[in-house]
Amino acid sequence: MSDTTAELSIGQVAERTGMSVHALRLYEREGLLAAPVRRDPGGRRVYTEQDVTWLLNCTKFRASGMPLATIRRFAELVRQGPGTEPERLELLRAHQDHVVAKIAELTDCLDVITTKVRVYEQHVAEGTADGLWQTERTS
Repeated sequence: MSDTTAELSIGQVAERTGMSVHALRLYEREGLLAAPVRRDPGGRRVYTEQDVTWLLNCTKFRASGMPLATIRRFAELVRQGPGTEPERLELLRAHQDHVVAKIAELTDCLDVITTKVRVYEQHVAEGTADGLWQTERTS
């Protein structure tokens, strides 16, 4: 059997994707997979390399903040087949824009933190850190 037609168990897919068996079942139940999961004669789930690739993409989508509803819609469009590419592209571009904006926001946050680290490092090295962020309180 070649790698493209290899049948993988749910445990093997969990190991390869870093997802739990529970999460894989959830993804199937929630319609987040690009193709229906086949079953072997014993009723056990059988996955393909394409399923693994899809799931690895989904983990990146989730890690980047893509809502499950968007992944579900994307999967629905993939299952519908040819002709849905423009809508798939629209979903991906919208999420790309979201990620770019989030990166800009996080970069701004990192700049503030980096500045604070430099200030604290300097004051700690000079022995003058005891006065940082002290506030006077009045009753």
